[in-house]
Amino acid sequence: MLLITVDQWRGDGLSAVGHSVLRTPSLDQLAGKGTLFRNHWANAAPCGPSRACLYTGTYLHHHRSVLNGTPLADRFTNIARVVRSHGLDPVLFGYTDTSIDPSTVEPSDPRLRSYEGVLPGFRPIVHDPYEAGSVLWARWLERHGVDVPTSAHELYLPKQGVRDADRHGWTWAPTRFRAEHSETAFMVEEIEHWLDNHGEDDFFIHASFIRPHPPRRNPEGYHDLYDADQVETFIGAGSSEEEAKLHPFNEAVMALRQITAPTEEIERRQLRATYYGAQREVDDQLGRLFRYLERTGLAASTLVIVTSDHGDMAGDHWLVEKLGYWDESFHIPLIIVDPYAEVVSNEVSVPTESVDILPTICEWLGIETPLQADGASLLPFLHGGPTPEHWRTEAHFEWDFRSPTTQMAERWFGIPMDHCSLAVVRGDRYKYVQFAADGAILPPLLFDLERDPDQVHNLLVEEPAVALEPALRASQDLLQWRMRTDERLLTGSFLSSQDGLVVARDAWR
Repeated sequence: MLLITVDQWRGDGLSAVGHSVLRTPSLDQLAGKGTLFRNHWANAAPCGPSRACLYTGTYLHHHRSVLNGTPLADRFTNIARVVRSHGLDPVLFGYTDTSIDPSTVEPSDPRLRSYEGVLPGFRPIVHDPYEAGSVLWARWLERHGVDVPTSAHELYLPKQGVRDADRHGWTWAPTRFRAEHSETAFMVEEIEHWLDNHGEDDFFIHASFIRPHPPRRNPEGYHDLYDADQVETFIGAGSSEEEAKLHPFNEAVMALRQITAPTEEIERRQLRATYYGAQREVDDQLGRLFRYLERTGLAASTLVIVTSDHGDMAGDHWLVEKLGYWDESFHIPLIIVDPYAEVVSNEVSVPTESVDILPTICEWLGIETPLQADGASLLPFLHGGPTPEHWRTEAHFEWDFRSPTTQMAERWFGIPMDHCSLAVVRGDRYKYVQFAADGAILPPLLFDLERDPDQVHNLLVEEPAVALEPALRASQDLLQWRMRTDERLLTGSFLSSQDGLVVARDAWR
């Protein structure tokens, strides 16, 4: 099994789904061998919370690791532990951004000083956290003859003396390392070396690639692969000021310069073109890995899953990074190739979510899905079957914006930490956003996705009479979703005077 995550990759970022600019031949070819999920969603952002959903199969309101740095309770099992209990040795290349449960270590443990820990159950082969300096990548570069500065990240500074750099946006100039020395190339080489020695045995690899996550700069050959003039029209209001006026939450977000997009058109368009170049560089390197699997014969027996932890605003709604209630931050790719499925070039359009990955792996291995899991197996889709009865008709995702260290949002809105969150239910027609804060401070939002695909008109404000009925339905759906995905560890157990402990499980949720 090969579980690949790329970091900060939007769901529309595949030429296989009709992207007008970006070309992703390697991922397109992979999709042609398996199943492409067009309507797939991360359940949280940023990296740590979203990965906790992916790894545990639980929603944010269930596992409660709400920030990069919020501990993930050790009581939850996860993909690595489940696979290990099945007799496999799950190995990690990359990172999981797991914040360790402080109850499991001494107060002096250095792991309490970083959110970039390893998910319990994984045996790291290459654990190279970005915030810690990508030390292993730096050593690999040195072995390849690259003169590495004090921090390998300095290699992302713009290369000097590049002709015509002053005629483009700031992110256009190339990095100070060549494409064959990228972090993605490093990881692919390490995976191939490991498979050279272990590929004949059953294996479970989690390959977690950092790119196209910032820094927003690409090596030569990818820095100018897409021209800023090619970039399509941005999604959102006509100006950052208009975007800020749409809602008090928008106003607060737009005040944070570190997550706002450049207002200069050339810079915003170049930022997007640079993002496309980063995606293509990753696609090319993944192509190397997929060709290795084919060449060695491993493709014939390896389940391959490719997804992302979350998306990227990439200039839409005048924002960058991943946050809030915007689709661009939560709509992500998913491609699964089951080597034993007879169906190829299969496409799925019903809503699927990150929490579905753990149940899918469990069913593929023939083991029981942990009771904690909120998702459902995608295996029926891989074999071309009909949509399972009771399958969800909406996607759900959440974002928590509290800050135990700075109290920034708490002070801005005058609310406590536990009011700093939002939840979204997104169907085919309507998208509803509910805030935990009082409605007088952060009122809900309702968008008509057919009439307003850019999501810049809150029906609850502009057409309250029209909005009333769909908003009521959506709020009820959101409440039912939360109630049905509450903690259930012992709720299906019953102590009977006749039978002792009775344990029941639902066939569907």
